[in-house]
Amino acid sequence: MVSTVDINTVAGLSEQEAIARLKDEGYNELPSARSRTILSFAWETVQDPIFLLLVGGGIIYWILGDLQESLILLGFVFFITGISLYQEGKTEHALEALRDLSSPRALVIRDGERKRIAGREVVRGDILVLAEGDRVSADAMVLSCTNFSTDESLLTGESLPVRKIAAAGTVEMARPGGDELPFVYSGTLVVQGQGIAQVQSVGAQTEMGKIGKALQKVKPEPTPLQQEMTRLVSRLFGIALLLCVAIVVIYGITRGDWLKGFLAGITLAMAILPNEFPVVVTIFLALGAWRISQKHVLARRASAVETLGSATVLCVDKTGTLTLNQMAVQQLFAYNQAENPHPYNLELHLRELLPEAFHELVEFCILASQRDPFDPMEKAFKELGDRYLAHTEHLHNDWKLLREYPLSPQLLAMSHVWQSADGQQYEIAAKGAPEAIADLCHFTPQQQKILAAQISEMADQGLRVLGVAKASLVDAPPPFLPPHPSLNPNHLPDEQHDFPFQFLGLVGLSDPVRPNVAAAIQECYTAGIRVVMITGDYPGTAQTIARQIGLMQMGAILTGAELDLMSDLELQERIQSTNIFARAVPEQKLRLVNALKSQGEVVAMTGDGVNDAPALKSAQIGIAMGQRGTDVARESAALVLLDDDFSSIVQAVKMGRRIFDNLRKAMAYLLAIHIPIAGMSLIPVLFKLSLVLLPVHVAFLHLIIDPACSIVLEAEPAEATVMQRPPRNPKEPLFGRKTLALAVLQGVGILAIALVIFVVALYRRQGELDARALTFTTLILANLGLILSESSSSRLSLKILKSPNNALWWVIGGGLVFLAFVLYVPFLRQLFSFSFLHPIDLAICLGGGAIALLWFEQLKFLNRPQRAIQSKSRKPTPENL
Repeated sequence: MVSTVDINTVAGLSEQEAIARLKDEGYNELPSARSRTILSFAWETVQDPIFLLLVGGGIIYWILGDLQESLILLGFVFFITGISLYQEGKTEHALEALRDLSSPRALVIRDGERKRIAGREVVRGDILVLAEGDRVSADAMVLSCTNFSTDESLLTGESLPVRKIAAAGTVEMARPGGDELPFVYSGTLVVQGQGIAQVQSVGAQTEMGKIGKALQKVKPEPTPLQQEMTRLVSRLFGIALLLCVAIVVIYGITRGDWLKGFLAGITLAMAILPNEFPVVVTIFLALGAWRISQKHVLARRASAVETLGSATVLCVDKTGTLTLNQMAVQQLFAYNQAENPHPYNLELHLRELLPEAFHELVEFCILASQRDPFDPMEKAFKELGDRYLAHTEHLHNDWKLLREYPLSPQLLAMSHVWQSADGQQYEIAAKGAPEAIADLCHFTPQQQKILAAQISEMADQGLRVLGVAKASLVDAPPPFLPPHPSLNPNHLPDEQHDFPFQFLGLVGLSDPVRPNVAAAIQECYTAGIRVVMITGDYPGTAQTIARQIGLMQMGAILTGAELDLMSDLELQERIQSTNIFARAVPEQKLRLVNALKSQGEVVAMTGDGVNDAPALKSAQIGIAMGQRGTDVARESAALVLLDDDFSSIVQAVKMGRRIFDNLRKAMAYLLAIHIPIAGMSLIPVLFKLSLVLLPVHVAFLHLIIDPACSIVLEAEPAEATVMQRPPRNPKEPLFGRKTLALAVLQGVGILAIALVIFVVALYRRQGELDARALTFTTLILANLGLILSESSSSRLSLKILKSPNNALWWVIGGGLVFLAFVLYVPFLRQLFSFSFLHPIDLAICLGGGAIALLWFEQLKFLNRPQRAIQSKSRKPTPENL
């Protein structure tokens, strides 16, 4: 379709106008579930089992006439509710931040300049710039377009794309459906061409908004880890209830006091009910996704947070990911110029004028590009023309674009048909892969051989090589000879091959490697992660870049043409020894992903185009480019790389490992600390001893346990060795045998120490209150020691003194201060049923806590040598990568 509006003449809204409309009309968002309020948080907390148990215990104490004990339990209700509200609020803020980041991006024109904004910030009157692969962010009227088609199946159910035309004047928006409409609609997908459109409706006023209420019923699916944890908790919940009922019955029958039996049952229930497990998993995944976004990587699905630490292979594009995607023309090769048999190096002639022999080559590079380019290569051509051809006849800003022949998988070349300002001249400019341009020019095998040698020479210098050709309609055979100065675009041929193209030459572009890529590659190798480079460039270019970044080349480079000739079995065998794939097209990425997965690899794959979507979906970790990627790629991927930088992927992997490590620490801590609490609640009942723990004591312990998991351990920094060990097996359960055994040994150790102190106190006839105070204080100190120990799986606890995790010290300090209050404030000491502890008593408790801490560290020390040996044995080399 003929473009009717020059993008350079469109100013769009001013930034101030857009802000004003945003305030007046609201965000461009579909009707959806509202953010939860404090009241909804509080209502969920009220339904928490621990909350209900505390209320139940308070009621029983009130019936028994112990009003003070009843009030203190209800006081703990408010404390625990406050902690829960803080945790939920922190998680909700993280989710809100992620929702803002994951909002579809829109390219708009404001104040005459292009600006990429969140789709929710688009307002009525904005000018949208749309290209293939973009998701339309609002209902809009098309002002200008070229070969423009959209997929409206989301609204109409029609699977075929519909063609769009530019509006003739101002027209009223119509319902979607059918070809030749000058409107695009929110949520639809641009599948071909490009266009400029003015927003007419946003948010609930769009066609999508009218059916958006259905989205309110959609709930996010739980991740596999959350499902696994739900199954585990449901089983443990049943066991815990049976034990609690048994304790009530045993206590009531053996002692005849059923109310105190209910208190003992409530205490045991509070001690062993696994209600924290699913909460901790949810908090860790939500905050983990938010933390990963701070590393410029948006996790669109929580499952990606679980999988990141398991990645064994990173498949990455070269352009824009390993390189800066800041193209600059470095060499020009004019074809059939006897006086210039070698490429002209622009870097060696910076202060010289460009020789006349290369003017036409640069001229048609520009004509084969967009007038206002967005692509880095086309920007480089425009900058070259502005620099060297500014005062020559080779720049044609007044020419009219009649038709564009887009790039296709079958022909990696694109062409523009131009009409001169006087209407007397028709020129066609083509650029693309040199082989495709040579094909358009009908090169003989001998000519192709000579050209291939020249291409190889330029590619071996790390340059991206494009071919350029031209054609003129006056040379075209009938019926394409223009019968009239005003040529109808419908008279043009359907295929580029029908034009009589003449090969002009080659252009070599350089793209500097990102400065931090080499270090990130080495970090991958240290972490046991293989890096595979996939590029559309020539093998020589790929090999040069690989040398610059330190990419291991285990075998020969495999090209896309060679890959097409291989069977799936041959590819599966070859892919084990190939790390560089050159001249590859996006469609081949899916085969590469499937071949790697068949070898048991956990694949992270980057992509940016519409054709990359199947590979991104197939990979365990699909990573879309946030800056240059299409909306289709972003919607297919689990992660979005906001800055398109390879090192951000590596940082995300590191963060994923940290999150899983900390989650495992939190789960091990929960299991370990529940063992002594449950033991000290159960054993006295079974052996007819004085009760050690009452509901008020378990509630106090929960004031330490809950924030220790969701605040302290979640915020722990990554271990120093997190990227010096092989990837985690994705099938490995959260509680492996070693982790489970370690947590049980830790919990049994605390139980044994507390039980010994309790029994000795009773044996020495110190009395029930003394025994309870000694045992409880020991449990608190051992609990704080366990938090210190769980903060690191490799370092001794003394080294944690240098840790930047401030939350750790707030929890430990707060726990000690509260303990001092309940031991030495008479009112609180009476409520907790404690006696006064003397210095010798405190020394005994400190000794018990110190023994527990030494026990934890000894267990870690015994586990460390085997881990170190495994890590050393798996240290990556070219052979085992």
